[in-house]
Formats: sequence, structure tokens, C-alpha cells
Amino acid sequence: MGCYVLAQLKFRDLAAYRRYQAEFFEVMRPFKGRLLVADEAPCVLEGKWAQDKIVLIWFPDEGSFREWESSQAYQRIARDRIAGAETVSLLLRGFADSPDASVAPRQ
Repeated sequence: MGCYVLAQLKFRDLAAYRRYQAEFFEVMRPFKGRLLVADEAPCVLEGKWAQDKIVLIWFPDEGSFREWESSQAYQRIARDRIAGAETVSLLLRGFADSPDASVAPRQ
């Protein structure tokens, strides 16, 4: 079953974060993740939101996510993400094997 990573970021060193961003796709590619959303100006529909960016990434399964997250390549670039932004990340379980699939919600 697919899973998602939802990250909310508050920038503290934009140059460091941009270094991370520049290498992100190359590092993620071997792990079959898909960046679905990376928005630095989301429209707040309800409540207060004091972050600078929201990111949503899909992986085919939790194992793929864990392999990516613990890989040497990701750990190397993650230093710039950690220096560049205060981040709250959530791992979410999906309903389907792909973000393109249409399925009924879990009961």
C-alpha cells in the first residue's frame, strides 16, 4: 500500500535549504518516490498557518520510504534541510498502491 510524507517547513537558512532542494530529485529517483506537492505559497482555507512551505511525497510502500530516508545519499543532503528549515513531518498511510488509483476509503 502506498504511503505519503507530509512536511511543513519554516525556513531559517534559505541558502542551505536551496542546496538540499537542488539535489532532492536525484537522490529520490532510485527509491520510486513522487513529489506531488511543493508549495511555498499555499492558500490557507481554515485556521492559522505560520509555515513557509508544504511538501507531499508519495512512495509505493513504507519500505521504499524507509530505504530512501535512511540512505547515505539522503542523509548527506538532509543536513542542509535540517539546517535550512524547522520541519514537522508526518508519515501517512494511503488507500491505494498509487496516487493515481481511485479507491473507496478505509472503514
